[in-house]
Amino acid sequence: MAALLPTLMLYGCAAPRPVGPGAAGGPAPSGAAKAPVPTYGEDLSVSRDGMSADALYTLLVAELAGQRGEIDIALDNYMRLMRAIPDPQIAERAARVAAFAQREPETMEAVERWVQLQPKDLEARQMLAGELLRTGRRDEALVQLDYILNSAAGEPAERMWAVANLLSREQDKKAAVEVMEKLIDQHGRTPESLFAYALLAIRAEQMDKARKAMDQVAELKPTNEGVAIAYIGVLQKQGETKAAIAWLESVLRKHPEQQNMRLIYARLLADDKQYDSAYKEFKALERQQPANADVKYALGLLELQRQNSRKARPYFEELVKMGEHADEGRFYLGQIAESEKDDALARKWFEAVKEGELRLESRLRVALIMARQGRTGEAQTYLQGIAPESEAERIRLIRAEGEILADAGELQAAMDVYDRALKDTYDSELLYTRAMLAEKMNRLDILERDLRQLLERDPDNSQALNALGYTLADRTTRYDEAYALIRRALELAPNDFYILDSMGWVLFKQGKLDEAMNYLEQARAQRDDPEVVAHMIEVLVAKGERSQARKLLAEAQKNHPDDGRLKKVKEKFGL
Repeated sequence: MAALLPTLMLYGCAAPRPVGPGAAGGPAPSGAAKAPVPTYGEDLSVSRDGMSADALYTLLVAELAGQRGEIDIALDNYMRLMRAIPDPQIAERAARVAAFAQREPETMEAVERWVQLQPKDLEARQMLAGELLRTGRRDEALVQLDYILNSAAGEPAERMWAVANLLSREQDKKAAVEVMEKLIDQHGRTPESLFAYALLAIRAEQMDKARKAMDQVAELKPTNEGVAIAYIGVLQKQGETKAAIAWLESVLRKHPEQQNMRLIYARLLADDKQYDSAYKEFKALERQQPANADVKYALGLLELQRQNSRKARPYFEELVKMGEHADEGRFYLGQIAESEKDDALARKWFEAVKEGELRLESRLRVALIMARQGRTGEAQTYLQGIAPESEAERIRLIRAEGEILADAGELQAAMDVYDRALKDTYDSELLYTRAMLAEKMNRLDILERDLRQLLERDPDNSQALNALGYTLADRTTRYDEAYALIRRALELAPNDFYILDSMGWVLFKQGKLDEAMNYLEQARAQRDDPEVVAHMIEVLVAKGERSQARKLLAEAQKNHPDDGRLKKVKEKFGL
């Protein structure tokens, strides 16, 4: 905590009384008691000659206590000085130390004194408004905020944003929004004030109020990029992406020259998976802005989405030459080369990615190329040579190493990797990964141990509940226990595809065939997955509906002719 040199210089350098070892005059000896708040002096006064000895001593004790981290001692001394000396600097210091110490009564007393002594200080009034709001004194807080908005400091919009920023820090978000409503009613619903109010409502998750305000702002300032982004964000949070697209279309009809708005529109179309429409808009933007790297990047991604790597490649090559989105360009050029079975070129591009989120992803792709070529040991060594930049990266590298070994059939080596990583530490992601490997190794004891440990820490982990429940249903006869686990998982994630399938399977194992089919049909409605179809065939055969099972199998094999699960169920029942 910095010393109050300006204050000391202001009041002169009257000498403090000698106080002995361990007090303000020098460091306390080891084991010595903390310096007490001095109570011997009553003369905390200031004259033309400077501070009294008692006042100066009290100030020194406060400063040194603050420097030593003895905040309560520092605050008690500042408060004594503040009550005795009408100085705004001391009041401000007391207010800030009290706020840091989270001593609310002293904070309120000190900041009120600060405003009393320096009524034009807007920072003091902001702090007082915050304290008043926290103690539920909204009307008094409004007086302070009114003063700030009526002051001559800066532009009106700047003052409104300052007030909105202050209110956004309050824990009671609802109260903050209500106060802001009153302020914009009193000071005018300008685009700036409505925008500030809307953003505050968004932070408070009062989306209806935010939407109403943003409707007005968007009408008043439709071509403002910041307004457009915020308005679209509100609409998307309300699940109204189509309304956001329609609004942008109406803006562009009236203002076709607004290229930045068109770029936002094109991105929104892509986010909404309207890829053909997005492609058309980005192509139009490319004609108007041929050097725009963002447009080139978007067109490259859209060409990849359209499975046209030949047309995507020039966009990414150009980005690399331009030096904009260059690492993204290198990464996707690597992906294109990999899809064309040119592993050498793919590795060249992946290893050229320098930084950012794609750096690690690129290195992992290189290791996968090695593994695919049968060079599992080299891939493992390569991964071990990558220096992770975070704990999350370290975990990803370990998982990649284990998965490469497992895919190569070296299951025990993969288990050893996970065992070493989890020794003397806990990581839920690695624990789950090891459990799934244990299932492949038919080590259900390890699977259950790891998933139980995960659920001890995180009892509402629907993925772990489902994995354990499905394994017990599929690989043991502990059906009731499995059902309880899957039921809990389904309560947590009622529309999860995998959990719906698991519930159907455990109900089948319990002999509840109609209920089982109901859940399996729900799962298949979400995804045409061969495993779900195989489960449905099991249920149909058990119900004696072999012709329906045969029909379902034939339909599924048209889409998945080489799926092993479908072949297995066909052989099992002679369908």
